[in-house]
Amino acid sequence: MFNEKKQTSKHRQFSKVIVVMPAYNAELTLERTYRDIPLDYVDEIILVDDCSSDRTVEIARKLGLTVFVHGSNTGYGGNQKTCYAEALKRDPDAVIMIHPDYQYDARLIPSFLGFLEAGVCDIMLGNRIRTRNEALSGGMPLYKYVSNRLLTIFENMIMGQNLGDFHSGFRLYTGAVLKKVNFTKYSDDFVFDTQLLAQATYLGFKIGDAPVPVRYFPEASSIKLLKSLKYGFHTLFIMGQYLLQRAGIISSKLFQARDETI
Repeated sequence: MFNEKKQTSKHRQFSKVIVVMPAYNAELTLERTYRDIPLDYVDEIILVDDCSSDRTVEIARKLGLTVFVHGSNTGYGGNQKTCYAEALKRDPDAVIMIHPDYQYDARLIPSFLGFLEAGVCDIMLGNRIRTRNEALSGGMPLYKYVSNRLLTIFENMIMGQNLGDFHSGFRLYTGAVLKKVNFTKYSDDFVFDTQLLAQATYLGFKIGDAPVPVRYFPEASSIKLLKSLKYGFHTLFIMGQYLLQRAGIISSKLFQARDETI
């Protein structure tokens, strides 16, 4: 049980770190993901279930996680909205979002947290593509690799970043970031992640990444080709909005900080 096993690490600097898991039909991978999380560095794990049809909720409760269950499927972005809203109620120093599908190596949480604790970055992303060979040998579909490379290069150019993977499902945010970005106004779909990074960049937050091993296998979730294409077009649209916003041509609510919309 999570609450029974947690101990406070003497190496921690942040007083409160929350892990959030946006979950949908993750019964086969949830426990393996949980077992890799260094509990000494985490104060609470919140799982938001997006109306799963399997035993995800049952397993999460047995593990001692804090569980919230949607009455209907809200989508990937809609799930994250609940994740971050609940995390912010706890006034965290940092929030870690990791997919409960065991694709990402959660053992690296302490290393990623170090960048936030040192003030080097406000946001850290897990970079799945340290090399092309590692990504493809790890099971990443070729179409996903190509589209990720093209979109990431384009996003780096537009937003002046130098990231290796804009589309990771392993993300760490300081509490200050989530208090400032207007995530409740984002899409309920997969482009939610792009919108958050676009607004964070616009607001001047520092974004970094580091390599993280990734696993692709039948039980792990993955966006299929048609949804990937839709996601790609939506990402390009957000980049267009970003350019127009920076140029002062439009004033989109997407880029208004939360305290500016109250």
